[in-house]
Amino acid sequence: MVQVKDVKTNLILDPNAEVVHDATTNLIPSTSDKKVGRYTTFVHIETDKGMSGFSYSSGGRALEVLIHDNLKHILIGEDPLDTEKLWNKMFWQVRGYGRKGLAFLAISALDTALWDLKGKILDAPLYKILGSYQDSVPCYGSGGWTNYTIDELVEEQTSYVEQGFPRVKMKVGKDFGQSEEEDIERLAAVRKAVGKDVTIFIDANNGYYAKQAIKMSKIFEEFNVGWFEEPVLADDIQGLAEVSRSTIIPVATGEHEYTKYGFKDLISQGGADIVQPDIGRVGGVTEWMKVAHLAHSYNLPVAPHAYSLLHLHCCMATPNLKVVEILGNEMKYWPFLFKETPEVIKGQWKPFDKPGLGLEPNQNTIKNHSV
Repeated sequence: MVQVKDVKTNLILDPNAEVVHDATTNLIPSTSDKKVGRYTTFVHIETDKGMSGFSYSSGGRALEVLIHDNLKHILIGEDPLDTEKLWNKMFWQVRGYGRKGLAFLAISALDTALWDLKGKILDAPLYKILGSYQDSVPCYGSGGWTNYTIDELVEEQTSYVEQGFPRVKMKVGKDFGQSEEEDIERLAAVRKAVGKDVTIFIDANNGYYAKQAIKMSKIFEEFNVGWFEEPVLADDIQGLAEVSRSTIIPVATGEHEYTKYGFKDLISQGGADIVQPDIGRVGGVTEWMKVAHLAHSYNLPVAPHAYSLLHLHCCMATPNLKVVEILGNEMKYWPFLFKETPEVIKGQWKPFDKPGLGLEPNQNTIKNHSV
């Protein structure tokens, strides 16, 4: 039997990451070249047989502390193939202080690394272990940040189209929903630039109130919007349901929800037309797949949030998948973080046929940019 021997982490600082804002981001003073440091946490689960499972997270130094002080000891000496057992043990370990939020980022990172390790032990790509459904997945180019000028916004969105993405996403709800006319002007500029055949998704990042979102949705309908993401506060399920009932635009949400229990409430109360679990928050591969199946039982599509490279294998095994998000500012830094990543071709994507996730961290980055 293979046993977990150790859990290690690297906190990586990319000093050249771009400053980006959305509707409800607390403003970060921009430097003249729009650069600011960005942290990524690499997680490695090592075995007594010399194998290692890998994952990553945006949780930063606090995530490292949670992993090493609160969760690592649960995994040591265990069989890494027992993902259900280990997920359950981690879930109960954080019961009193982490049923949502940072503790679940830690569980998510560890669970995903265990699944990567499982693929390596079984010598199979993760999507084959999960049960593949399709040969590739559709994806879209995502960004459209509110601190971009209209010219910068149009340049970014059209660049996705030029790369072969038939779908793009941009931000609305600027300035906590206080810039409605500018939201409309920016959307109009993007629609004009990309043409009528490109799907545009819009994301308010919780920026509007329900009645305001309903009013704005009537205007957004004129631009043939593909979905209206997080139109109101993520915890306002009643408001999400009201918006959903009041517009022909599907409401997409879920990136700030945790576990199957949270998604049960969100879906059963009509708060989501498109379900958006985030593998880095919801509880890793184990819980992400359960949420996808839950959505399927309600005949709802799934469109995961961020963490594109971690979502790819799960999405290959999801019949009710709608589309996969690829953030432009994530894609820029993949060569900095990873040795190699699969190529997107004309808006379609498939993973490497390597064991597990097929991801290898960039060893030069670990050596030169760990903090």
